[in-house]
Amino acid sequence: MYKKILVPTDGSEFAKKAQQHAMFLAKVSGAELVAVSVTENNFVNGLPLDDEVYQLNQILKERSEENLKEFDELNKDDLKITHVIREGSPAKVILDVVNDEDIDLIVMGSSGKSGFDRFIMGSVADKVVNSAKCAVLVVH
Repeated sequence: MYKKILVPTDGSEFAKKAQQHAMFLAKVSGAELVAVSVTENNFVNGLPLDDEVYQLNQILKERSEENLKEFDELNKDDLKITHVIREGSPAKVILDVVNDEDIDLIVMGSSGKSGFDRFIMGSVADKVVNSAKCAVLVVH
């Protein structure tokens, strides 16, 4: 079955639903979960003050850590969960982690927090589904 299941999270309701599905699949298959949160901070490039950029990066990292803590709080079955926080474009980071961690299955929400980004850039889920070299379960 599955050995490693990747679950990207941004704290959105879609991500939380995917998290529940992934935890169930990990429980029944004995798979390890790899929970990833991506801090997308490309918008800070060009801000003039280093202190403000540093503070903003810290806030984004803390938010990622909070998103990943939910996995531990919901882990009633002693699942093995690895937390990964990376910076960059969400779809690219997810695909990089798939390769780095030898992932068998990605379980992700159909949409994230920002509907406008989806309209302008295409959804992260669409990009991952079209590029992943493993199975992808998209939760609506």
